[in-house]
Amino acid sequence: MSLAFGIVLGTFPVLGSTTVLCAAAALIFGLNLPAIQLVNWLIYPMQLFLLVPFIRMGEKLFRAAPLQLSLAQILSMVRTDMPHAVSTLWLTEIHAILAWWLTGPPAIFLLYILLSRVLRQVASSYGLPVAMDAKF
Repeated sequence: MSLAFGIVLGTFPVLGSTTVLCAAAALIFGLNLPAIQLVNWLIYPMQLFLLVPFIRMGEKLFRAAPLQLSLAQILSMVRTDMPHAVSTLWLTEIHAILAWWLTGPPAIFLLYILLSRVLRQVASSYGLPVAMDAKF
């Protein structure tokens, strides 16, 4: 469960927010904090890769005019003038967050099922004990 939450929360489309989100999820759901944070940090390139697709999905959902910025331009804007970036991108980010909300919870569920099966098989193939945790 920690791995699934770390992967999905790690792709949340607001740069700089995922560490806090993962910590909150670990505290709320009793997850392994070091594991969720490690996965969150490892998945960071995926967050960058998925930022624009979440923005595009949000634009389609809300029939908003397409943002004429690339990922490189967005990152440059954030690095050079954060207040300007926030004032320019806030509505785009809201749309991207809502798009993430449509895909995030089902992705956590599916990843949990997949990772549980894979990790149980790996553990049993090495003769390791397999803990039976709560299932969906």
